[in-house]
Amino acid sequence: METFSTKLVGEFVINNTKQILLNTTTMNNSFMANLNSSVMIDIPNSKVTNTSITIITFSSLNNVMPARNSTNVFNATSNGTVTDSVINADVVLVKINATIHNVTLSYVKLNNSMTMNSHCVFWNFSAFNNRGAWDFEGCKLVSDKNNTVTCNCNHLTSFSILMSTDIPSSIPSSMREALDIITYVGVGISLLSLVICLIIEGCVWKAITTNITAFMHHVSIVNTALSLLIADICFIIGAFIAKAAESVPVVPCTTATFFMHFFYLALFFWMLVSGLQLFYATVVVFSTMAKSTMLAISFSLGYGCPLIIAAITVAVTAPGHGYIKSDYACWLNWNETKALLALVIPALTIVLINILIVIVVLFKMLRRGVGDTAQRNERHMLMVIARCVAVLTPLFGLTWSLGVGTMIAPTNRGIHIAFAFFNSLQGFFILVFGTLINSKIWSILSRRSSTTNTGSNPTSNTSGRRRAIYHVSEPATNS
Repeated sequence: METFSTKLVGEFVINNTKQILLNTTTMNNSFMANLNSSVMIDIPNSKVTNTSITIITFSSLNNVMPARNSTNVFNATSNGTVTDSVINADVVLVKINATIHNVTLSYVKLNNSMTMNSHCVFWNFSAFNNRGAWDFEGCKLVSDKNNTVTCNCNHLTSFSILMSTDIPSSIPSSMREALDIITYVGVGISLLSLVICLIIEGCVWKAITTNITAFMHHVSIVNTALSLLIADICFIIGAFIAKAAESVPVVPCTTATFFMHFFYLALFFWMLVSGLQLFYATVVVFSTMAKSTMLAISFSLGYGCPLIIAAITVAVTAPGHGYIKSDYACWLNWNETKALLALVIPALTIVLINILIVIVVLFKMLRRGVGDTAQRNERHMLMVIARCVAVLTPLFGLTWSLGVGTMIAPTNRGIHIAFAFFNSLQGFFILVFGTLINSKIWSILSRRSSTTNTGSNPTSNTSGRRRAIYHVSEPATNS
């Protein structure tokens, strides 16, 4: 058909069949056409004048052409046939005797029940030893809204869209709604828990930070909670931005993604700070270091390292439009640049380091006892830090391991539900295992509560009470 289209001359339209629409006309600088109300093509400001353009639309070719692709993105089998993707739009052939670098095509989906994971493709005749396959090179997804997929390509040939049948389109709409409910309710609980955590820490700060170990531990807890709080707020903003627009807006979505990336990393690096505090307090006598030095190291590690990683990630991937996902959400890109690894690798590395720290500390405690090197108050605080690190680290590690699992096994509904649950309740875990697990905090809050009750119910009225009178006599002398 491509060879046939190059031999057509003149201007004419053949549309007396619903299966094929042929349109040949002359193009001057720009071109726009609505093809059978199923495909819209737009070529703006091409600087090509008085040139013939041929467009052939095939409404049923999706039933004939294979859905294989040249990069095996959809788990292609050995013969190149893809079992979990389909052609979900008309196939459009665009031919012109000129070089075009900007063409936008909008397709109406043939199957409206397939709502996600659209891929803009063209037919590459040289793929698979000249047998041909769908290719992604030079084409990108602009939007997928209201059963219409919009693509932009930097060349002309035969186009269509491939849609994978994995998550989330393989999951029923009721299940996707359940995932949304779990996520947003969980994030709400997480935000409330983090606010309560920060309020409690502020109330007991002076009373609880009586030694350097306690002071540094609560600095870590406050910054861990604050990092996750801001990250969750950025998540809500990013979700609103993505849903409010027809296509993901690059600048606001990039901004929201950058801050989410930065503060989620800060969450893990402050957990690393807690682990290192525990290590030095039990193994290297952490108390010999000045408070100002410890604070400088902690803040450099807690915020400096995340800032460097987040900045390098956006600097490397953003120029090629590979920093954020191109559809559905404001989040780090995975399919094209694997930018999400800039969060996953540091997070899981910190989880591994903290687990090793807990093992070493437990070994030291069992071998010689913490009481040999610490006072009673400090010994209690070391146990609090150990429990905090030992519980929160595996929970955070499990959460983001499940996140990796959603990418490796995208059709597994159980993994998606578990990830949505644990990811949305991280703030609740920090409140429980970072603050409420500390018995001294409960003791301080209990004393303040009893003092408040005593002050509000004075017992100065002594009327009706019997006064006790004591008689003191000298002992009798023996004669």
